[in-house]
Amino acid sequence: MSSPRSTWPHLLVAVRALLVLTLVLGVGYPLVVTGLGRVLPARADGSPVTDASGAVVGSSLIGQAFTDADGAPLPEYVQSRPSAAGDGYDAAASGGSNLGPENPDLVAAVEERRAAVADLEGVDPADVPADAVTASGSGLDPHISPEYAALQVPRVAAERGLAEDEVTALVAGATTGPDLGYLGQESVNVLALNLALDALGG
Repeated sequence: MSSPRSTWPHLLVAVRALLVLTLVLGVGYPLVVTGLGRVLPARADGSPVTDASGAVVGSSLIGQAFTDADGAPLPEYVQSRPSAAGDGYDAAASGGSNLGPENPDLVAAVEERRAAVADLEGVDPADVPADAVTASGSGLDPHISPEYAALQVPRVAAERGLAEDEVTALVAGATTGPDLGYLGQESVNVLALNLALDALGG
């Protein structure tokens, strides 16, 4: 059995190690990571997006709805994909619907959305892409597919009195390729595209 006198040096070493590691890993590391996050492209404070006046209008990482007070799509804007996060794009309630692909409620919701999108865009329901009728796993996806964006070009152009080629060019400008060149697919940031439309006018 060790004596109290021989235990004290080990205890002091342990306490010093605890203090040093607390400062390094509990204070230093978070400060360094937060600092890097503020200067690198993916920012630590939510990647806010501002409009021409400098007002924050959203985040480049979190989707949002472009609807009126009654939830109806604003026809002059490109529409986002559906969201199952809370009441829609609620960052505090991120998540999907958790319904299986054969769940009757999900099937009914998808068919209802498909009919609504087809009616809004004036196309056959069979031409409506999947991301126009299904929510992402997070419910916060700020992107849509280039196919869904292209489907909306005629409506947006007509509502704004713009040429379809002009709107198509803005879609191309808001389109990004797969991460690292091979992860995922091309996608269109809806908020960036709608801000570009507002800047163009119409």
